[in-house]
Amino acid sequence: MADTLRLKLGRGAVFAVALILLSGCTSAVRWDSPGSDGSDRHVVRKGETLYSIAFRYGKDPDSLARWNGLGDGSLIYPGQVLRLSPAGASTSTASSRPPASPRPLPKLPDQPAPAWAWPTKGRVSVEFRGNPGPGTGILIDGNAGQPILAAAPGRVVYAGSGLIGYGQLIIIKHNETYLSAYGYTRSLLVKEGQAINRGQRIATMGEGPERKPRLHFEIRRNGQPVDPRQFLPSR
Repeated sequence: MADTLRLKLGRGAVFAVALILLSGCTSAVRWDSPGSDGSDRHVVRKGETLYSIAFRYGKDPDSLARWNGLGDGSLIYPGQVLRLSPAGASTSTASSRPPASPRPLPKLPDQPAPAWAWPTKGRVSVEFRGNPGPGTGILIDGNAGQPILAAAPGRVVYAGSGLIGYGQLIIIKHNETYLSAYGYTRSLLVKEGQAINRGQRIATMGEGPERKPRLHFEIRRNGQPVDPRQFLPSR
């Protein structure tokens, strides 16, 4: 019986070690939140753009470019380390020296919102800040493959699947203040850099949370998510 107990304990120890190793591997491939390690930095991955990085962290793309001296933001490459806040904004208390006074930052642009239209037909099943989903927009139920339309005219600044939690995602820049995003799409019908008209078909609906046909739609003002309901026409 003692030998059997030792065998069970041995197997349990092996299982525990395996769980530890597995959790370590999982954390190695996860994208940490900005500042989680005190660095407030992001390492550029293949396929990322300035807009996809700014979108992920809720930053204004122009500010992100300015903090990193990127000009128009096109000069990013895999392995590049980007600052996620302006110089002098670190909250670290490791140094006893008083922080240098940062230069005043330019005011964020405040351009008017475009005339918005609903991006697809269907019932809003999850409101802004609701669950399931990322909570940064609304979820609109529909049928798989139904058309997804641009909610306002603009230019495609991202089209891909590199942002975890959004599936295939399209981001459209409407002016220096406003972006819109369309997630969980099944097919992408536009490319980055393409000019888009309001009501133009840009994708088809795919599956969102709970494996239901849904569109994740959001509007961002200077990088921050806002409730699309305050901009969309009533229906």
